[in-house]
Amino acid sequence: MLALRSRLLNAGTIVAIACALNAPLARAATIQIVNIDGAGEGFNDPTAAAAIGGNPGLTRGAQRLNVFNQAAAVWGGILSSSVVIKVDATMDPLTPCTATSGVLGSTGPNGVFANFPGAEFTNTWYPGALANKQRGADLDAATSDMRARFNSDVDNATCLGTSNWYYGYNHAEGTNVDLLAVVVHEIGHGLGFITFTDGASGAYLSGRTDIFAKFLYDNTQQKYWDQLNDAGRAASAINDGKLVWRGDRTTIQAHTFLDKRPFVNFDGDAAITAGVQGDRQFGTAEFGPKLNSPPISAEIVYVNDGVAPVGDGCESPFANGAALSGKIALIDRGVCPFTLKAGNGENAGAIAVIIANNVASPTIVNMAGTDPLGIPSVSITQADGVLLKNALLAGPVTATLGTRPPLLAGGDDAGYVRMYAPNPLQSGSSVSHFDVVTTPNTLMEPAINTDLTSSVDLARYLMEDIGWVPRVLGVNRPANEALRLESGAPNPFRVRTSIRYTVPKAGLAEMGIYDVSGRVVKRVMRRSWLAAGSGSIIWDATDEAGARVAPGVYLYRIQTNGESKTQRVVVAD
Repeated sequence: MLALRSRLLNAGTIVAIACALNAPLARAATIQIVNIDGAGEGFNDPTAAAAIGGNPGLTRGAQRLNVFNQAAAVWGGILSSSVVIKVDATMDPLTPCTATSGVLGSTGPNGVFANFPGAEFTNTWYPGALANKQRGADLDAATSDMRARFNSDVDNATCLGTSNWYYGYNHAEGTNVDLLAVVVHEIGHGLGFITFTDGASGAYLSGRTDIFAKFLYDNTQQKYWDQLNDAGRAASAINDGKLVWRGDRTTIQAHTFLDKRPFVNFDGDAAITAGVQGDRQFGTAEFGPKLNSPPISAEIVYVNDGVAPVGDGCESPFANGAALSGKIALIDRGVCPFTLKAGNGENAGAIAVIIANNVASPTIVNMAGTDPLGIPSVSITQADGVLLKNALLAGPVTATLGTRPPLLAGGDDAGYVRMYAPNPLQSGSSVSHFDVVTTPNTLMEPAINTDLTSSVDLARYLMEDIGWVPRVLGVNRPANEALRLESGAPNPFRVRTSIRYTVPKAGLAEMGIYDVSGRVVKRVMRRSWLAAGSGSIIWDATDEAGARVAPGVYLYRIQTNGESKTQRVVVAD
């Protein structure tokens, strides 16, 4: 079940209830939304509405159904199946739903199948849509492949207050809830981004592993889930940071998609005495610059804004503002928006902001907001905040914030993508999502973030791992030819172009966009591991700062294994 709590998306249960970046596969899948709402409700709601964000519907019901069909088209253009995938869908009032939290909806497979003709693995559960794809025929034609229920009450003031469903396709939801992103996320669960193993007990459904569980790997026990007993799987489901996905395609693409791993480190005699030294868990911010290399390092100053509670940083200027120049500001969470706190820290001259949680929680807070701040911000747990403030009473503490290339933000030290496994277990979220530490945010995290679109990012490659395409190591196909770089398609272009490449052998690679004088405009692939084969990179005619480049001729170059190739592309006016 999917619920909104401080923008937290609890989607798809851990049991069986529950715009592509690259070119689509040769044969698309047809995903059919089956409207099973009654007259005058849900998808048939006749309430008049104005077209919004590319959605042409003129009633609330029509707009809702259009969003579901748009989400179906996103996945349908990526996956391959000769069997129509049917989704029974309704929008009904769902409880609980208050002004501050509520159930958004849920989607899961209607059935699971094992040992059918064409199954890649024996004695392994497959969700219905994937089983049909591998069989090449509908194994249960009388039943739809998944069931989706979403909360129509989100459009009412009594549910989530002033936040309503946003029905546009352009992800301009503001303080509303982006229905398209949520539905794409949920259909992902129905297609197979889900385990049928019980997280609390570790028990398989009817004693069989499932296709998702076959790629889950526990770094502590050094075994895949189908090599563990029930107790081992139950321990792995809460082994935070140590449960990873070991599918070839996801691992390869992670080196292109994920940022380099950020870190926050505290040092100094007082930090050692207080027990807060070394690398700490932290949350990231959607606003301001990302952490980068080389790291930034400075003494920490606990803010005093002069108005009780003085540590929350909501009043400006700070009473101790002079002490913050060139330092890192420590601010308590609460009362006012994250962006206001961070902005007040920046105005006081701080070079970074650390926000300590004001409630005890095992979940790291990832901070939402869109203000274009010039300094980075991170969050830490309440426990670490208490230790840090105690350390500051005893003496100076230095914080260092940065990244550690080539390690990945959301990957383990070997480059495998982390799965969500907090302790204690979060039913409905644990295991069947990517970890919240992935940066940039991924669609299949347990949280809906404002920077998400309907792109399915790494989830596309996880779907390939579980069998939506034949399992072959490589980006698309093996390659024996020389390094190749093709002309952008389209070329000339205005909005975006796809740059296709072929590398003859695996290795580290990078690709950059240059102006005709040779100046770097944007690095579209930063030193990433590529397998032998073909792939593509999208360039959207922006520079490193995200600003649109001027019309004209640009060069793009790929470098790998001591070779390089260059092509040119024209940005049209």
